[in-house]
Amino acid sequence: MIERIIQKKIEQRLFKGKAILLFGPRQSGKSTLVESMLAKKDHVYLNGDDYDVREILTNTTATKLKTVVGNKTILFIDEAQRIPNIGLTLKLFTDQIKTVQVIATGSSAFELSSQVNEPLTGRKYEFMLYPLSFAEMVQHNGLVHEKRLIENRLIYGCYPEIVTKVGEEAELLKLLASSYLYKDLLMLEQVKKPLLLEKLLKALALQVGSEISYQEIGQTIGSDYKTVDKYIDLLEKTYVVFRLPALNRNVRNEIKKGKKVYFYDCGIRNAILNNFKPLQSRTDVGALWENYVISERMKFLHYQDLDATQYFWRTTQQQEIDLIEDYGERLEAYEFKWNKRDKVRFPQTFTENYAGSGTSVISPENVEEFLLNPPA
Repeated sequence: MIERIIQKKIEQRLFKGKAILLFGPRQSGKSTLVESMLAKKDHVYLNGDDYDVREILTNTTATKLKTVVGNKTILFIDEAQRIPNIGLTLKLFTDQIKTVQVIATGSSAFELSSQVNEPLTGRKYEFMLYPLSFAEMVQHNGLVHEKRLIENRLIYGCYPEIVTKVGEEAELLKLLASSYLYKDLLMLEQVKKPLLLEKLLKALALQVGSEISYQEIGQTIGSDYKTVDKYIDLLEKTYVVFRLPALNRNVRNEIKKGKKVYFYDCGIRNAILNNFKPLQSRTDVGALWENYVISERMKFLHYQDLDATQYFWRTTQQQEIDLIEDYGERLEAYEFKWNKRDKVRFPQTFTENYAGSGTSVISPENVEEFLLNPPA
């Protein structure tokens, strides 16, 4: 079994008087992680996708909940975002059934967070589980072997089932994209046009690594920019994509409201486009490499509790830097090149206006320095 980085962090929070919430995309391994933690512990497992579970845990009482748990000391609620008023139910445990540790997972930040934030203020620990990270796979496979698999990761991504079932990647990704990708979204009242959502995802997949315009995408898919913005926000809250804003500080010609959109997983992006061709047959290698490294870096910063805000940088004269990390007292600038022989020159406009910033070029040859270590 592939060990997850946050497992020990979660175990250290058990029985501290607070609910434990584990967020992340569907099929990212949340249930497997919790089940492995509880394998030798006496616990109750409930799934929020089950109708009877939703009935029992909605608008309930502490007395009723005690009968659900019995003499067990751990309650694991999977897909908790499906349970109405789950925040109030979890509050009953933390306030009135203090001997029981509740662990709840959710694949929709939009639904679960909105339900638990107010009732569980000061009563919860939150964790995020992404698809498998480069660091986790290096720990499992060793650095040399995992670096040999980078091309595979760019094509098929890092979902646990995809990584462990070699030879079935394309078939499983298509199933994952069609069966799970829209599941949480289509349950939300805000998504009234599933076909529009599919068109939007394809448009975003084709523009990975490029600055996007909500208006232009709206024209392409037959919608308006407000709907595009709303749907991208929902895709972000269900862990399909994430946005990278433009850095705008003190340079007159910096773009002010630019956005890029990346996928949490390259395999999902390729499944949306139904393109699993090898890299030597593709024209989007640079975009895939950029998406992979930025998403992996995001996982690394999160798991290491490093406080850095990420941006891209671009001017109206088309000068651009792929990634900027803001650490408060300094900036670190990164360019991503699949071919290490590609020449890179960081724009003078940036280096002069942000004097003292670090600059690095990341290719497959040195990617471990970026994905396993914080900046010096």
